[in-house]
Amino acid sequence: MKYIITGVDGKLAGRVAENMLQQVDGTDLIFTCPDPNRVSEEKKERWKKAGVTLCAVSYDDEEQMKEVFSRGERLFFISSILNGERRVCQHHSVIEACKKAGIEHITYTSFFGANREGYNQYVLPDHRATEKMLRECGIEYNIMRNNLYMENYLTTSVMLAMLSDNVWGTTAGEGKVTSIAKDDSARCAAALLLGKGEKNKDYDLTSLEPVSQRDICNMIAEKSGIPFQYKPMNAEEFLEYLEALHIPKTTDGDFSRSPVPFCSNDMITNEAGISEGQMGIVSHDVELLTGRKPLEVRDLLDQYSYVWRDKVTNWKQLY
Repeated sequence: MKYIITGVDGKLAGRVAENMLQQVDGTDLIFTCPDPNRVSEEKKERWKKAGVTLCAVSYDDEEQMKEVFSRGERLFFISSILNGERRVCQHHSVIEACKKAGIEHITYTSFFGANREGYNQYVLPDHRATEKMLRECGIEYNIMRNNLYMENYLTTSVMLAMLSDNVWGTTAGEGKVTSIAKDDSARCAAALLLGKGEKNKDYDLTSLEPVSQRDICNMIAEKSGIPFQYKPMNAEEFLEYLEALHIPKTTDGDFSRSPVPFCSNDMITNEAGISEGQMGIVSHDVELLTGRKPLEVRDLLDQYSYVWRDKVTNWKQLY
């Protein structure tokens, strides 16, 4: 059995790749990303020594995907970084390439709420369309619906606050979120790739302790000694807050001066979902798939303390 992991230059799929390498012989692993030059030399050398095949694969090139995907049976399909019609088109190409290549199973990274009514986050139409394509494609699948990533509140939110005179702006209000750590998401992805999930089943990936952004802000203020000020905002105020930091409204915008790779439409609607009580639901699927309880915010505070200690102000400086 050969396994294909897409997007290994990213922080989630990179973790999936490392988890798989701990459990599968490297000769049975094919790692892909649009530009392998974005992978560190240390990783490339280590993967090469382990027998891993690293390939360039673009979601915009269906023929290229078909050729690479034909070398494996089970595929980890990480969602594209784009939003809107372009992402849906890319995802359609991925699934078509999988069909033509004879892929036997797809594990897809969706977003929490894609199967729930009343959830209107900016990214959800893309994921709903992709989930529909998966159900209709004839290939066995598992869908992992990640809640908001825990790391973003320990890195992105901190950076934006430090760039805004320590004002922690958000539309989350006093709502709570059971965010998911990328390490837990990656462990779940590896479990699903290895066949530990039920056929054609969806999994909601969350932590177990709902936490408010005010709580996170206060935790970090206490630990760092920085007087972060938590400031609830309405959508218009939060948009102004983000625009002042040169964050574009859509993924088609100009990111040349943005400190983060996310668009404001995404951020505003995600935070609004927290305010509306949508993101604090608890699922036990992480433990079901991995045999261990998920990480909580307090478990990652030390790991990301370098963000405030080193005054990190751009996502490219994160590690």
